[in-house]
Amino acid sequence: MSANVSLGRAWILLCLSLVAHVTDEALTGFLQVYNPTVIALRERIPWLPLPVFRFDVWLAGLLAVSGILLGLSWFVYRGAKWMRPPAYLFAALMIVNGLGHIAGTIAGRTVASVPVPRPMPGFYSSPLLLAASLYLLVRLRAPAPRPATAVSSGSGEAG
Repeated sequence: MSANVSLGRAWILLCLSLVAHVTDEALTGFLQVYNPTVIALRERIPWLPLPVFRFDVWLAGLLAVSGILLGLSWFVYRGAKWMRPPAYLFAALMIVNGLGHIAGTIAGRTVASVPVPRPMPGFYSSPLLLAASLYLLVRLRAPAPRPATAVSSGSGEAG
């Protein structure tokens, strides 16, 4: 299998893992944790540019981002070099995202004033998000395939 195909499959796996994670968050009430956390953080750090979301806007935005990311898979499969930095960034952000849900579950809160139910919304899909992110990083770090070399036909074969 070519390196581009392996990388493309890893990209799509992470995109689909993100869709599963968004579904997990939507079904388990993530905004009931996120919005109070943002409000509490804004009280302490007024310049922090984090938005508070309505459910429909939040879900539509994440589904649109997921669709765009899936659309970019065409470029990943074709080995577009400019897609490598966004792929590293995507994997890194999803690792932070997954670890954040796991940490919130362990701590039982996001900030001191915002307790979270255990497990935290989005927790169940976090291991999938982490695994897919790590797999994409592994595929990004794999050596590029070497170009084929011409084989000499005069190597002592009987004709």
